[in-house]
Amino acid sequence: MYNVRNVTKDIVWVGASDRRLALFENIFPIQRGVSYNSYVLLDEKTVLLDTVDTGVAAQFFENLEYVLGNRKLDYLIVNHMEPDHCAMIGDIVRRYPEVQIVGNAKTFGMMQQFFGTAFAERAVTVKEGDTISTGKHTLHFVMAPMVHWPEAMVTYDDADKVLFSADAFGTFGALNGNIFADEVNFDRDWLSDARRYYTNIVGKYGASVQALLKKAEGLEIAVICPLHGPIWRENLGYILEKYQKWSTYEAEDTAVAILYASMYGNTASAADALAGCLAERGIKNIAVYDVSNVHVSELIGEIFRVSHLVFAAPTYNGGIYPIMENLLSDMKALSVQKKTVALLENGTWAASTARQMCEKLSELKDVTVLDTQVSVKSAMLANQREELEKLADAIVTSMK
Repeated sequence: MYNVRNVTKDIVWVGASDRRLALFENIFPIQRGVSYNSYVLLDEKTVLLDTVDTGVAAQFFENLEYVLGNRKLDYLIVNHMEPDHCAMIGDIVRRYPEVQIVGNAKTFGMMQQFFGTAFAERAVTVKEGDTISTGKHTLHFVMAPMVHWPEAMVTYDDADKVLFSADAFGTFGALNGNIFADEVNFDRDWLSDARRYYTNIVGKYGASVQALLKKAEGLEIAVICPLHGPIWRENLGYILEKYQKWSTYEAEDTAVAILYASMYGNTASAADALAGCLAERGIKNIAVYDVSNVHVSELIGEIFRVSHLVFAAPTYNGGIYPIMENLLSDMKALSVQKKTVALLENGTWAASTARQMCEKLSELKDVTVLDTQVSVKSAMLANQREELEKLADAIVTSMK
């Protein structure tokens, strides 16, 4: 059964959701699934904006056939060549042999790589500022390189003031009938997945996102249509403000997240005791995570969110506990910046984790590591309580 919804009078959502997929990009857990958004513009000419992943192809084509009816498809615009959005290009060409494919020069280079052809006989190559008129709608093409692939672009419809934003403003999570952000409690139910999606997939490319945001300032936008997750037609300032913070690596919240690794529970006990000390000093909404039991993508999302971090880990084979070391490496890969960090180490005979974590953190931009640190030998005993209190004081002072 077809399942479509109008975005505007002339623009129809024809996407689909996948609730069976366990790992997005075979990396990121998606317990709530994911949507693949695709859109049709019905004007004197018909336009399909992006396709979908193979996993939802049957639903997508049922939707597309219903919306087009007996009309031919004139254009397929490829804003992003990642396979979860471009997988159906070959099938579109076979079903709609008159279709023209619109993309930029890099789009068609990647198309050749994926499909063994760039569909030269039907290719329409566009660049920054080019337009296509479909009747009463004019589509403007804006290049968005490295948000988050080099060929990415966005398409702006000046009639309905709609920005088709490719992977920008997307989020994990299947759509449950409510395809608009104003139809759901986005802050409660979607924000953490939106942040996790941005920080892990786009997060490294903050400068590129900033460049796109500056271009968007010159457009009168009423609706944002991303390729994943809810469509924005109200309160656009909410998601734009989040992207402004995330892309400039500013913390959303002045808050503390304690991230610990613990082999036998002793480092975990010290981390919990520190959380208690912070709570006694009036710090609210403290987050504590066992890095061995929480997926790194969720940890990265929280690291972007908060202003202050505590890393607590044992020394392992003379180095940093491996899962903690992996997290620190991921932070570097994703360009985490502008954090204040406190360190707590554990070691039965040769604790050296704090020094090594500090070396790792020195590779990040605008990260301040507090001088006050705590070193535990095997287990934190009562005589070290004062050290823990001093570390809590140093964290609180740095938050003022």
